[in-house]
Amino acid sequence: MYKVVVVEDEKLVRQGIVIGPNWSKVDCIVVGEASNGEEGVEAIRKYRPDIVVTDICMPDMTGIEMLEKLREKGICPIAVILTAYDEFSYAQQAIKLGVADYLLKPFGEGELEKVIEGILKKNKSQETQEERKPELVLAKGDKSKYIMDAIAYIDANYANPGISINAVAESMGISAGHLSHLFRKETDFTFLSYLTQCRIRAAKKLLKDHRYKVYEVAELVGYHDITYFSVTFKRFVGVSPSEYQDRYRE
Repeated sequence: MYKVVVVEDEKLVRQGIVIGPNWSKVDCIVVGEASNGEEGVEAIRKYRPDIVVTDICMPDMTGIEMLEKLREKGICPIAVILTAYDEFSYAQQAIKLGVADYLLKPFGEGELEKVIEGILKKNKSQETQEERKPELVLAKGDKSKYIMDAIAYIDANYANPGISINAVAESMGISAGHLSHLFRKETDFTFLSYLTQCRIRAAKKLLKDHRYKVYEVAELVGYHDITYFSVTFKRFVGVSPSEYQDRYRE
């Protein structure tokens, strides 16, 4: 089940979020709660939830400030923010931080579950495009010149968020469909799965360096969505980026 932490300064509202929704329906369980951003940081560090539901305007530390602080520490759970109508500009700011979605307060019965269900479906859809496979051995062997050129192109450009099979194919003067077919036939990888392998391999190297925060590593290897980077990294490596980085601290 997905672990959830709820951060909300109004006690009755917080209790309503904790016990009101049908969490089991969306395969979730609430493991912790907090009444402000500072408590939220500690609860999230302690419980390492998959999802955080947080209000924006809270005393001492806002929900946005809390998410920024967590991001600096390399902790990037899926975030759903709660906002009043007159705080909508804050919601837009939060979206830029990688917040998955937001809800206007007061929200009706079943709305929170619907939002979370949509987020999880989207993440699962992205995951199905990136099958977990052993890293590709780059021996030339019987690989065609097209595939070796494509591999060289990806290795040189994986940090570009806009890299695509269309761009690679165009650089070689062949169709994307033909390149996709060759990739599967000669490497047993899809274009996207090999690209992801390159990015994760580079991310591991950067995380060991310790000069970079997790969100900086994500951007350096081509991910705009920090949450998606964290989910993908954990699926391939078995631990979160921050946990991996902690392994190599002196």
